[in-house]
Amino acid sequence: MLKKLGLFRIAKQLNISFSRTMSMASKSKNKDKGADSLKDGTVLKELSPWPEYINDRIKLWDRLKAEYDADVAAKTPESINITLPDGKVVEGQSWRTTPYKVAAGISQGLADATIIAKVNGAVWDLDRPLEGHCSLALLKFDDEDAQQVFWHSSAHMLGEAMERVYGGCLCYGPPIESGFYYDMFYDGKSVSSEDFSCLDSVVKGIMKEKQPFERLEMRKEDLLEMFKYNPFKLRILQEKVTTPTTTAYRCGPLIDLCRGPHVRHTGKVKAFVVTKNSSTYWEGKAEAESLQRIYGISFPDAKQLKEWQKFQEEAAKRDHRKIGRVSQ
Repeated sequence: MLKKLGLFRIAKQLNISFSRTMSMASKSKNKDKGADSLKDGTVLKELSPWPEYINDRIKLWDRLKAEYDADVAAKTPESINITLPDGKVVEGQSWRTTPYKVAAGISQGLADATIIAKVNGAVWDLDRPLEGHCSLALLKFDDEDAQQVFWHSSAHMLGEAMERVYGGCLCYGPPIESGFYYDMFYDGKSVSSEDFSCLDSVVKGIMKEKQPFERLEMRKEDLLEMFKYNPFKLRILQEKVTTPTTTAYRCGPLIDLCRGPHVRHTGKVKAFVVTKNSSTYWEGKAEAESLQRIYGISFPDAKQLKEWQKFQEEAAKRDHRKIGRVSQ
């Protein structure tokens, strides 16, 4: 089971101390929900109110998303053929049928277990309408592409928590080979491992809310307006985006530049833990701004996290034995 799910590789790559993770979890039981006591005696908790830029982003998003939804609704659907991996052809309608609807038509169990779709070989949101005749594959968590999408979505959930707790400027938040991280500019301040249980608590609330991941193709000028508060996002738009439009995704109050795709909603993540933090530089350049990086791991089943934690415990014991032999 462990090797089948790729957890052996995940745990080995992350190389995180199980004892430290469990210690943080133990400490969190004795703290108020969403709050951590810091070294100076202050309490880390979710900001109230949230940073003003969050509300500004949402206002612009809501207007543009309503326009997009109206455009899609106005499109005339046409009959399309959807070819599954076994060669079976399912009939659908362009701009109406989604991969999730196709999966549910086969079985609800399949629809619930599917992390992401592949349409004509490219990963595709489960709730994004199909646009024409296509091939369709439905991927579960044991697929590496599905894992990357799952961890990318989890990074957005972490990013949402970071904005709500720290109010900093988010930078990059990608999936990595085993898990994910998010970088944040925190204006000379630093993140501590003592913060982890507060972030975990906020993310648990995000999971319970089942916030849908929404996709929107936006004009560059609208994105420049949306992210005018964040100089790092502006750099990405001005230096990396060479097309008139690009995509952004929203889950809850978080809106971010992103190619996607993502899981259907935040409730698909059943187990999540912040694992470590470090300092880094913007785009790895030592002369650039210093950033705070926070790592995490997540799974669609709590049992998978327990297996990962068990492996961590066993790996820590092996490391101690190796150190003991070397020191003798």
